[in-house]
Amino acid sequence: MTAERMKNLHPYVPGEQPKDRKYIKLNANENPYPPSPEVIKAIKKAVKKSPEKIGLYPDPDSNELKDAIADMLNCCGGVLCRSVPCSGKKIMPSSSDALPFKITPDMIYAGNGSDEVLSFIFYAFFDSDRPVVLPEHTYSFYPVYAGFYGIPMEKIPLNGDWTLNKEKILEKALEYDSGIIFANPNAPTTLGISKEEVKSLLEKSPKDKVFVVDEAYVDFGGESCLSLLENYKNLIIVRTFSKSLCGAGMRLGYAVASPELINYITTVKNCLNHFPIDYLSQKAGIAACESAWYYAECAKSVAFERDEFIDFLRERGWYVLDSQTNFVFCKKEGLSGEDIYKKIKQEGILVRHFNTSGIEDYIRITVGTSLQMASLKKVIEKI
Repeated sequence: MTAERMKNLHPYVPGEQPKDRKYIKLNANENPYPPSPEVIKAIKKAVKKSPEKIGLYPDPDSNELKDAIADMLNCCGGVLCRSVPCSGKKIMPSSSDALPFKITPDMIYAGNGSDEVLSFIFYAFFDSDRPVVLPEHTYSFYPVYAGFYGIPMEKIPLNGDWTLNKEKILEKALEYDSGIIFANPNAPTTLGISKEEVKSLLEKSPKDKVFVVDEAYVDFGGESCLSLLENYKNLIIVRTFSKSLCGAGMRLGYAVASPELINYITTVKNCLNHFPIDYLSQKAGIAACESAWYYAECAKSVAFERDEFIDFLRERGWYVLDSQTNFVFCKKEGLSGEDIYKKIKQEGILVRHFNTSGIEDYIRITVGTSLQMASLKKVIEKI
């Protein structure tokens, strides 16, 4: 009854969303803090002042939102947790993150979450006649999209220390004359590579194939590659409102690239759904960008709790990777990842376990508020 292509679909499995019990949710890399009060005000104002607009199609190109995203990136340099407060409710980039040029709205594509943005990128730039090159352990939606669009994959095992095997990634990209995609920092392994390392890969990789860096978690302490866009026209950077901008329930994401590549992504969108972001989400997204100072404080709080939690685990004999994200990746000798997950769940807290060969003994723990992490620490003391 179904089309033949259905046989090749392997759906993404999201973090557990319980319905029968109230848990502390530390399993989906959501931000534990609420959105900026300005976001709530903006939504209320939009509904009260212009309720008729909910019945009208929104701006199909999200122009005001793209303006706001560009302004936010120029103000923070792409890494919120290192941004520096200045006069009023304003921030400026740290010296290491300052951009050498201005990001403009025509360099931005905004969509319904970074997952949709990634989908359009896979369709627009990766071919079915050659494999896309990606790490073996990375965001598990990449293989889903590759399967959906019939794109072969070349998965590169990580190094023994869980870092990206940059040499092998480059070798295979050159061998197949292929595009590359990876998350930086990587998920679920929390580790990132430096901007200089990305630049070195860009210098040597195929210039006529896209090079995609997914920066979903970079605001918590990685190095953004936004500054590389000035000289590398095949680079696409994907980012999201779901993590550092406390907006996982709002579904907003975006790509930053040359205007030429953004036009290609927009063409794919207009062949599928030419009104992608709803009116209220656009208003909320604009307000979030204008509240970058608020989200910078949230990112700094998450980074602080993360580092404290890593110290806590290591003091108790856990193996924990250094993290540049809003989560930790860890294991405890003598216990399987599944056992740890179940023991913590029994105490009313959800963490993430991947039943995937090579990482099955690890669990991924999202960093919550200080109160949530204190509750988790008590549970871990029992374990």
